[in-house]
Formats: sequence, structure tokens, C-alpha cells
Amino acid sequence: MKKVPQERLTKRQRLMRKRKKRRRRILIAELVILVLLIGGVYVGSKLGMINFSQLIAGTNALDEETRKLMEGYTTIAVFGVDNRSNGDYDTGNSDVIMLANINNETKEVKLVSVYRDTAMDVDGDGTLQKCNYAYNHGGPDEAVEMLNRNLDLDIDGYVSADFYALADVVDALGGVEIDLTNEEAAIMNQSYIHFVEDVVGRKSKEVAGGRQTLDGIQTVSYCRIRYTAGDDFKRTERQRQVLSLLVDKVKKMNVFQMNDLINAVFPNVATSFKLSQILGMASVMRDYELTETRGYPFAMHVQSWKGRGDMVVPCTMESNIKQLHQYLFGEEDYQPTSTVQEISDAIYDRSGLGEEDALNYGY
Repeated sequence: MKKVPQERLTKRQRLMRKRKKRRRRILIAELVILVLLIGGVYVGSKLGMINFSQLIAGTNALDEETRKLMEGYTTIAVFGVDNRSNGDYDTGNSDVIMLANINNETKEVKLVSVYRDTAMDVDGDGTLQKCNYAYNHGGPDEAVEMLNRNLDLDIDGYVSADFYALADVVDALGGVEIDLTNEEAAIMNQSYIHFVEDVVGRKSKEVAGGRQTLDGIQTVSYCRIRYTAGDDFKRTERQRQVLSLLVDKVKKMNVFQMNDLINAVFPNVATSFKLSQILGMASVMRDYELTETRGYPFAMHVQSWKGRGDMVVPCTMESNIKQLHQYLFGEEDYQPTSTVQEISDAIYDRSGLGEEDALNYGY
């Protein structure tokens, strides 16, 4: 295959130059998984607060060995959407896209954050777009089918949640302790805290550099920071840091904290899992352990595409899928399906970026 000329970025600051001011999404949805796994029978009494729906999504032609291996895991797609105002979880840009992969035998849980600007075949017609377009275009069904198609997965179900509920979650858990840099504190005070105050409808206070306990509004503001060194990749790292801290707190909750947390989260949740499935996971709740979190693509290059803006390009998609399956399922010699290979070739033809062109963004 003949390479086409590369469209290399000159400076990483170029990533920030033309971005619109818009709402930044943070990770609330994955906390829902944790609450469902930890809450047990008590959670069962509160499940009427959740919006349930059926998942209809296709998969690639996975070989029998891969399907058999996947039977030992429960793979959950997690979407963060901004729908606090209307309660509609079938539309909206899902700027938070995650996979929670549970080993059914060991109860180990691995998370994968899919970068929202990742180039994927969204509709199945070969058109390459940013992956966060799928949810807004076709809701959770199309978003899950997109992930199955591009990542060679057979996702068991999904959870969608309003991510601004994170402020309520953090407050219900008594805040999180974070060591802020002076740069982070300054940018939070400049705009982020005031914006989140307007969204959630209550006031907080400014912060200073150093180690301190952040309330819900301050924590959401921290997770939204983007225009510092590391850009969107550093933002994702902050979100994972907060998630890890909240995981530790959730595991130590008493019944009163559990009640506050469920009241904050469940009304802002939609899922395809049935009541029996949720209670089944909850029955072994204390055995689950969050072991690793990663970002996808593992090897990538940010490139500007005409008509698309800045795209996160897997280098290559095929090699990234091999690494993804090794990470999630322990498959050492996974061979991607012909569907993934075709999409990988299309991305290469558009970008001209191979494995050797991957850049280390440090996150």
C-alpha cells in the first residue's frame, strides 16, 4: 500500500486554537456500575428510579474461539451524556465513552476510556467520523454497534448517565482529596467553577494550589480542565484519578451514604440490563476489584482532517485492536476480523499514518 503525504501537526497548541467553548463531559456513568455492584439488596429496592430499555446492536463475524473466550467476561459500554435538563438518554453527544470489562471468574474489572475524537466507522458505511457522533445520531444502540464494529467486541449491555450528577455523587461521599497545582487552581477559579455552578444550580468557592478536599462542583471543574499541558489526554487522566478515589470511598460507604448516593445517581441513569442481571452482579458485589484503567487508542496521532477537525487517529487501528484484546481478554495472538482490517485500511488511506507515526502524548 502506497503512503499518502502526512498532515503533521506543527505544535500541540494547535489542538486548542480553534476549539469552541462548550460543555465538557466528565465521568459519572462508570460510577453507576460500581454502585450497582456494591449496593446489593438495598440497591434492588431503589431500581425503580432507573430508566430501563432493550439493547439492539449487531456484531462482527467473530470466530468461535474468540466468542468462547468472551463468554468468561461481562463487557459494559458506559456513556456520559448531558441530559440533566430533559431526562432523554436516547440522544446527545456522548463525550464520555468507556468500556467496563469484568472477569466473571476473578471479578477483576478493567476500564478503557475511548477518546471521544477517535476516528471510527460510525454508521457502517465506511464514512470515518469522530466516535462521539454515534450516540447523538442513533442513541445507545448505534453507539454500542459502532464499538462492536470498530473494536471487535460483543458488548453485553450499556449504562448511560448524566455526568453533571458527579457533583451530587462527590458531595454524597464527603468530597475527594486532590493535590492541585497552582496552574490547575488558577484555571478552575477563572472559569470552570463558575460554569459548573450555573449548570448544577448551587454555589461553591474558589480553590488554591496544594492538597485539599474538593466538593462536588470543584471536582467537576477539576475534571473539566483541558487547556493545560497534556490537553484532552491529561483531562482524561484527571478523570481517572477522581474515579479511583471515588471507588475507594464507595467501597467504604455506610447505608446512609449509600442512600444519598443512589438518590443522586439513579434518576440520571438509563441501562439495557435487566433487573435480574443487576441483582446477579450485586450478589457478588464485594468481590469486584478495579485493577487497571487505560485510554484507547493505545498508539495514536492527533491529525487535522478537512471537514472533521482534530481527529485521534489509531496507529494503526488493526494493531490497536490486537493490543485491546490482549488487555481485556488476555488474547496474545488475536487476529482482527476482516471488518476491522477494512476500517483500519480506510483510516490509513485517509491519514497516511502507520505504527511508526504514533506520538507519545504522555498520558
